[in-house]
This record gives sequence, C-alpha cells and structure tokens, in this order.
Amino acid sequence: MDNAAIGHILQEIADLLEIKSENPFKIRAYRNAADIAGNHPHELATLDVNGLREIPGIGKDLAARIREIAQTGDTPYHQELLAEFPSTILDVLHLQGVGPKTVATLYRELGVKTLDDLETAAKNGRIRAMKGMGAKKEALILKAIEERKAFAGRHLLADSCAAADAVLAYLRERAPGAIIEAVGSVRRGCETCGDLDLLASGAPQSIMDDFVEYPPVERVLGHGDTKSSILIRGGFQVDLRLVSPDSRGAALQYFTGSKAHNIALRDRAMSRGLKLNEYGLFRSADDTRIAGEREEDIYAALDLDWVPPELREMHGEIDAAQTHALPHLIERTHLRGDLHMHTTETDGKDDIRAMAVAACAAGLDYVAITDHSQALAMANGLDEKRALAHAARIRAIDAEGVGVRLLAGIECDILSDGSLDLSDDCLAALDIVIASVHSAFNMERRQMTDRILRAIENPRVDVLGHPTGRRLLMRQAYPVDMEAVLDAAKHHRIAVEINCQAQRMDLSDAHAQLARERGVPVVISTDAHSANGFARLRWGIAVARRAWLEPAHVLNTRPFDAFRAALRRNQS
Repeated sequence: MDNAAIGHILQEIADLLEIKSENPFKIRAYRNAADIAGNHPHELATLDVNGLREIPGIGKDLAARIREIAQTGDTPYHQELLAEFPSTILDVLHLQGVGPKTVATLYRELGVKTLDDLETAAKNGRIRAMKGMGAKKEALILKAIEERKAFAGRHLLADSCAAADAVLAYLRERAPGAIIEAVGSVRRGCETCGDLDLLASGAPQSIMDDFVEYPPVERVLGHGDTKSSILIRGGFQVDLRLVSPDSRGAALQYFTGSKAHNIALRDRAMSRGLKLNEYGLFRSADDTRIAGEREEDIYAALDLDWVPPELREMHGEIDAAQTHALPHLIERTHLRGDLHMHTTETDGKDDIRAMAVAACAAGLDYVAITDHSQALAMANGLDEKRALAHAARIRAIDAEGVGVRLLAGIECDILSDGSLDLSDDCLAALDIVIASVHSAFNMERRQMTDRILRAIENPRVDVLGHPTGRRLLMRQAYPVDMEAVLDAAKHHRIAVEINCQAQRMDLSDAHAQLARERGVPVVISTDAHSANGFARLRWGIAVARRAWLEPAHVLNTRPFDAFRAALRRNQS
C-alpha cells in the first residue's frame, strides 16, 4: 500500500479513538503517525518493523500496525474500532463544528450514524433538545451540512495528487516505456479537484486491464480499449485514456483544460482556417495535420507562447501569450525561506533543532519559528515571559550554526477587537510577527474587516497570516473586505501570507493575484507543525503560480539579509 493509504487508516483510527474518548496521548500518537505516513519521502510499505522504528515518532506498537496495514490492507485494531462505530460516523465527525464528544452523544442518544441521520434530527428539532446544544448549535450544524453538500465529489489538491501519483506509479511500473501523466484540474493546480484524469501515450492495450486491476479499486465504472474508469478508495473516480504518440500533445492540451481556455483556443484555430481537438490541429479544408505530438507546437501554430497549465483559466493568458507577456512564474526552487512554523513549545510535534535540520534538508536558507500566542490556550500558546524565553533559545541555536538561519518570531492572535494578544514591547523584541485570526469567525463583514485593519495598523506586525480563515471543503472564509485589507497592507508595508496547509491555501489564487496587482508583497509559508511539513511548500507554489506570481513578488525568495531588510519592522 502507498503512504497515503496507510496514513488514511491511521487517521481513521485516531478519529475513532477520539470518539471513544480514549487517552489523548494515544490519539496524538496515531495522528502523528498519519502525518508521518502522508509526508514521508520513502515508501513505508518497503520497511520492516526495525526500519519503521528508526523513524522519529514511530514506536514498537505503531510500527507493528503499519506493517499489518502494508501487508494486508488493514489492521485488526482498525476493524475492531469500526465494529464499535459505523464508518459513516466519521463523516459526521469531520463536519465543521462537530467534535468527538458531540458525535458520541448524537450516536448514543439519537442513533445518528450518517450525515443524513444528522440532517433529519436537526430539521426535526431533536438536536436543540439535547443537553448543551440549543437552537443556535442546531442551526450551525444545518449550515455545515449544507456546505458539505456543496463540496460533494471534491477533494483537496494534496489528496488528489497523492491518489494520482499512486496510480501513476502503479501504471508506469507495468508500462515503463510509456508516458503516463495526470491532466485536468490536478495539472492546473486547482485547490480542489473532482475526477482524476490520466493520459497514457505509447502504452500497450493491456494497460487498461492493469488499470482496472489496481488494488485499491472499489468499483470498475467502465473498461474499454481506449478509456476506462474506476472508483478507488477515498472516493476518487479515476479515468484513464490511451492516446497515440502523435496525438499526445493535443490530448495533453485538451484534457488539461480549462473548458473556457479550450474554447478560446478552438475559436482561435477556426479563425485561421484550422480545427483543434484532442487528436491534433488540422487544416479544415483537407484535414492535413499541423501539430499534435507536442503541446508547445499546438500553441506555436496558433501564434501563441506556450501557456503554463496553472494559467489556463481564461484570465488574460491568451492575450499575454500573443504579446509575449506571460509571467516567468515562481518555482519551488526560488524559495529560500519559510516564515511560519510551530514547535513542541506550543502545538508542534518537533523541537527547534529538529525543525531547523529538516528545513536545511529541504534546501532552505532560513526559517522563522513562530509558535502561538497565549490566546490559543488549546495550543499551549505563549505568554510574554515564555515568548521571550523561547526567542532566546531560538537565537542561541541560531548562533551555533545549524545549516539555516533562524528568526525568533511568533504567530500572534488578533483578538476580537483587533488588538494583539501580546504587548507591543514583547512583539518589538522579536524578529518577525505574524498576526492571525483564530477565533470569533462569525462576525459581520464590516466588523471583521475593521478588526483586521486595526491589527494591520500595529507597527509590530510584519505578516498577515492565512488572511481569510477558510478551511477548504470544511469552512468557508469569514466575511471580510479583502480589497480594503490589501490596501491597508500596502499602506503599512506588511506582507500577506499564502498558507501552504492543504486545507487552507489561503490566500486563494484570486486574492493573491489581487495582492500582486496592488503591489502587496506575499510570503509563502508552510505553517508546519512537524519536521515533515516542509513538503507543503509545493501547495503554496501552486497557488502563487495560478496567481501569476513571479519570484520578485514573494519576499521569501530573497536572500536572508535582503528578506530581513524588507520586513516592515526593519524599514525606515
């Protein structure tokens, strides 16, 4: 089994343990193991128990569980937990605003096993009658169910890429001479994706048989000579198309999309007496092939520069390609620093030194350690005394020389009135301050905007963290006037963050593009809570590329000294 599948089962075990109100340390151990599995660079299924135990955070029991999952596809412990609670109850647990204790109570008292059960109970007024619930909680649950329905069939980009990569690895092993690649929304780097689309060029027909026999298949939806569809574990529909090598470029362009971009290209072809489809670009008069083998040739034959997949959303890319004005998009290798991460001092899983070593291994030159402030009590947030002591430890480790430069910072809560969680004197003593909203999401738009604007005015704030508070497929962004926020950021010379957590990707590509247009600097940061978290940088890069960002638009592409000089606190 691939790492993503192993991590999924470990995560389910943690969820079920939480519903049972098991030991919190045990729950955390399984969540940590799930995180390790999802981000580990090596295939865990290839390691024996001793090899697994060498991974920090994986003890004897967890190593045995992982081996069971890798060898058999599951573990009896997981099955025992599922026997106590139906698997559909996990959908209820993952609903925004519904915690494990509530899930257990709903199950015991109302027999809620599914989202449909929960919706019926809420609409019938049965939830408000429960102790500790009430009409307001019932209304919030109904709202969360409505939002979940709107997200049905969608998956996070990170999950979609993991699922696609696993299928691609399986197929490439069976057809090593073929070119097999992901297209569609995955290739365009969309924040959420629906079906997974794969293309195979130069592969034998037998690849279709191999495809439908992929071990995680739950159902074969179609099995043909040139197209097959399967439903795999995790709710992903995967479609595979077999194309001839001389049509690969045309198919790559066509199935990458977007629909609006493709329509514009077809119209452009028609205006030149040509026709464009997934097989190639042809003269309309006699069907002579003009291009098709290479995607770049399709664009060139239409007098266009090749358009990077992330820009194919009909947001001006055709005009830019025609006038040679497409941006030189940022790439992962351009990033020199990561400005947002947490350690064991608050809710992180690794200490300062481990995060520094991992950052060095990830090819970074500098990082900012930014643990939470005191308002986030559930994360063991820092008061002023602890924040300054933590900063001193960070600077001491930096002075040792650990391969990366360390900045002593904090992620400081923006309180409901717009004030910051720590004193100005404390914040002034740090190297960098990220200000973020973590509470009171239900404010009116004007109130939330004023709250954030007040925080931006504080001269100790350098970066606005995850500015809209959204959680993809879970929670909508809180209502806020982003144009006003970005105008204020520009005026006060602070940066805005693209948070790389797969559930956040916040700023969105649209808001990041708005920041670029207004001249507001951007930082791309992982918000890592473990040493494995630096792999997330790719998701922030995906957002930045869709926003047309070049390296110059992103502060942490700069060398260390230039980056520090660009921070608000260091500008004269």
